[in-house]
Amino acid sequence: MGIVGGIVGSMLKIPMSAFGTAFIGNIWALSMLGIGFLIRAYAQPIADIDINALYLPHGVMVGAGLVALIQVVMVIRSRQQDPRGVSRNGSEVKRALGLGGIGYVLISALLALAGGLWSEMGIGMLLLFILYAAFAAFVHELIVGIAAMHSGWFPAFAVALITLIVGILLGFPPLALCLLCGFTAATGPAFADMGYDLKAGFILRGNGADMQQELWGRRIQLIAAMIAFVVSIPLVWYAHTLFFADNLLPPVARVYAKTIQAGAEPGIAGNLLMWAIPGAIIQFIGGPKRQLGVLLATGLLINNAMAGWAVMVGIALRIVIIRVWGERGRSPMEVMAAGFIAGDALYSFFHSLFASSSKK
Repeated sequence: MGIVGGIVGSMLKIPMSAFGTAFIGNIWALSMLGIGFLIRAYAQPIADIDINALYLPHGVMVGAGLVALIQVVMVIRSRQQDPRGVSRNGSEVKRALGLGGIGYVLISALLALAGGLWSEMGIGMLLLFILYAAFAAFVHELIVGIAAMHSGWFPAFAVALITLIVGILLGFPPLALCLLCGFTAATGPAFADMGYDLKAGFILRGNGADMQQELWGRRIQLIAAMIAFVVSIPLVWYAHTLFFADNLLPPVARVYAKTIQAGAEPGIAGNLLMWAIPGAIIQFIGGPKRQLGVLLATGLLINNAMAGWAVMVGIALRIVIIRVWGERGRSPMEVMAAGFIAGDALYSFFHSLFASSSKK
């Protein structure tokens, strides 16, 4: 029933993935996401305020993102002090993050070398690019990963856009900005998607009841993911020319390009700083488990009124179902929600496939 509803809803242009996620994800985080969608969609028609031109969403994300980063550090420290019930203590997590940070610095240096940035930038600016790109990629994966875990929504392009704007303010040339944008945009979805996979495996294996089996299962999942990664490299290399030839580019790629072409506009830094303050406050109030600021900023960055209404209606129905049927209604509700998401994905896939074939 859920799959059929997802397909029918998608045919009617209703974002059924957002609707389905509203029944499953963190209700606080998703509420802020829906509010953000609606504010962005109706601020200009109702109040004649273009919040995007004011860089309000970007500033909110900067403030919320910085607070989220601090909250991640605090969570890791608390796990180190109280490691009960976790498979990895805080010191191991910190060591893994440290190695990841070093890896990002090395990747940034290789990108700068392979991209020929040494011929366009002085040594000081080159070092700044390497350090900033590594920091931006590291922050990107944490913010996107945490937001995705709580809401099921990837704010990947939104966070990448903000790191791009900060890179423009730092004075990096266009080629460096292109490399920065691609690098940071690649880290968050990979981190979040692996988190989805591992969390699904964790649930299926009994929520950590047998830790030896849990660790073995994670290792097998990691091997499967690495095989997929190796397979994807030649596939993307072969397929990207076909997509580019038909001008099949995601809209966000054009947003990145226009942002780089526009360069640093007057007042960007001031607006980012001003709106970062409420973003930081909201994120701080919600805490690390709700991610209110990050999800509000994600919604503000996306102009999609239908997604906003889908999320809010889904949350309202979820509250009604739990109030009326209690825990008895939770399982069938979540199963049907999964069907909505699957139906939306199936329709989107086959619709794009047939649309692409008809063009040829």
